[in-house]
Amino acid sequence: MRLFALRETNRLGGHVAKALDVDLDPHEERDFEDGEHKARPLVSVRGQDVYVLHSLAGEQGVSANDKLLKLLFFIATCRENGAARVTAIAPYLSYARKDRQTKARDPVNTRYVAQLFEAVGTDCLVTLDVHNFAAFQNAFRCRTLHLDAGGLFEPALRELAGADPIVVFSPDGGGVKRAQLLKERCEATIGNEVGFGFMEKRRSRGVVSGDLFAGEVDGRVVFLIDDMISTGGTMIRAAHACRERGAKDVHAIATHGLFSKGAEALFIEPAIGRVVVTDSVASVSGVSAGRAAKLRVLSTAPLIAEAIKRLHANGSISELAGMET
Repeated sequence: MRLFALRETNRLGGHVAKALDVDLDPHEERDFEDGEHKARPLVSVRGQDVYVLHSLAGEQGVSANDKLLKLLFFIATCRENGAARVTAIAPYLSYARKDRQTKARDPVNTRYVAQLFEAVGTDCLVTLDVHNFAAFQNAFRCRTLHLDAGGLFEPALRELAGADPIVVFSPDGGGVKRAQLLKERCEATIGNEVGFGFMEKRRSRGVVSGDLFAGEVDGRVVFLIDDMISTGGTMIRAAHACRERGAKDVHAIATHGLFSKGAEALFIEPAIGRVVVTDSVASVSGVSAGRAAKLRVLSTAPLIAEAIKRLHANGSISELAGMET
């Protein structure tokens, strides 16, 4: 087995390698003056089962496009040099938000990205909590593994709630299924009373609307659940609605902490207690001291390492994908 972590995902790669009790395999990356780049393994991959880790969220100085192209080229290079199997591990998969046409002549970027991975010979793609699981699963023709990060949040939810009744709440209608699954997990593992709620959100041409609010939050600890936090506007809007209806505490929970421009408001918003995310994207490791006081970052390394271990041994992956057996 060979395990590579491309440059911007080195930190997470080191944690995954440690969890597997292996070393990251060496590789070279070079950037040229005109913006082009090259990457190559510095060990033989011939006949090997190769795993390439690279999270595809854009960050300061490196766009999502740069990261995607680098990962695709590295996969192709491994296949070119005789790898028996290449698995791409993209904890955050870029372009997963545009998975269907909502306006005339819209692109369907999720499907186009899938075609790119297939074109370079990817045998399997592993990711965490994509925006729309059904769209992701239907877009790819190569094998995929969608890891369920819900289990990572259970200890944090238990600690933040104490003995109080809790509500797992989706801040928009599109995330209802995600919130329901976490509610069921909490009911099975946490002794608290667990409720459920959601609110309506419609976005058109940058304008957000929708007033429907469902769920009883009065006197309860509310956990706002989403796959990602970008600017934090959706979380703040839902937090205000929950506080107005008597919520005791409100916490924001998401797998991917993108924290784009404008996210500073999330960390100074008094309606939100704690912000809990994973280390699926590199940007969360560079948060400012002001943010760090409110932010908790959970490690995805044990989950990713277990996925690699089971894929390499052709073991069962149903549990990691949150599927019933």
